[in-house]
Amino acid sequence: MSKSRPFAEYTLADPWVPRVILYRAGLLIAGVDEVGRGPLAGPVVTAAVILDPKKPIKGLDDSKKLSEKKRDALEPVIRECALAFAYGRAEVAEIDGINILQATLLAMRRAVAALQLPPDAVVVDGNRVTDFGVPAEAVVGGDARVPAISAASILAKVARDREMVALDAAFPGYGFAQHKGYGTAMHLEALARLGPTPHHRQSFAPVAAQRDLF
Repeated sequence: MSKSRPFAEYTLADPWVPRVILYRAGLLIAGVDEVGRGPLAGPVVTAAVILDPKKPIKGLDDSKKLSEKKRDALEPVIRECALAFAYGRAEVAEIDGINILQATLLAMRRAVAALQLPPDAVVVDGNRVTDFGVPAEAVVGGDARVPAISAASILAKVARDREMVALDAAFPGYGFAQHKGYGTAMHLEALARLGPTPHHRQSFAPVAAQRDLF
C-alpha cells in the first residue's frame, strides 16, 4: 500500500499544499476550469482533465497568460497526453435561467461526469466547488499553479474561442471573432446599432438595456 502524501502534480513553481485532499499515489485527480463567465454572449465552457504523471507537458499555464498561438499548440498535446479529458457547457438560456454562477457550476459537473475515467478527486480553479460526487477542493489561482487545472483552462479557452469565431461568421457585424463576446467598446457599439442576437445573455445588464430598445 502506498504511503499517503500531500497532493502535488509534477514540479510546481509555486507548490500547492491543499487544506483537504490527501491521497494515495496513483489516484486519479481531475483538474477543472471554466471560460466565459464574464462575456455578454455565448455559452460558458468548462473542461476537466486528468493528466498522466508519466507524460508531463511543458508550458502549461493559465490560458489567459498564454498567446493564442501557444494555446493552439498546447491543445492537441494535452488531448494526446492526458489520461482523460472532457468538456462541459451551459447555454445562454441556462445562464439566464439560473444565473451565471450556477450555470458555471453545472457546466463543471457536466465536464467531470463526461470523463471516460471517473476521478477519485477534483480540483477546481477559484474559491468555490460544487458536488462532483467525489472529494473536491477549490484552489485560488489554480489555473497557474496546478497543471491539470492549467490544462483544463487551455482546452476550455480554445474550444470556446473557436465557437465564438464560428458565431462571428453567422452574425457578422458584432465582432465576436475579436472580442469573443466580452463587453468591449466594439461589442457595446454593435449592440447599440444592431440589437441583441439569440446568443446574447438577456439577464446581463448591457444586453437587457439594448433589448428593450429593439
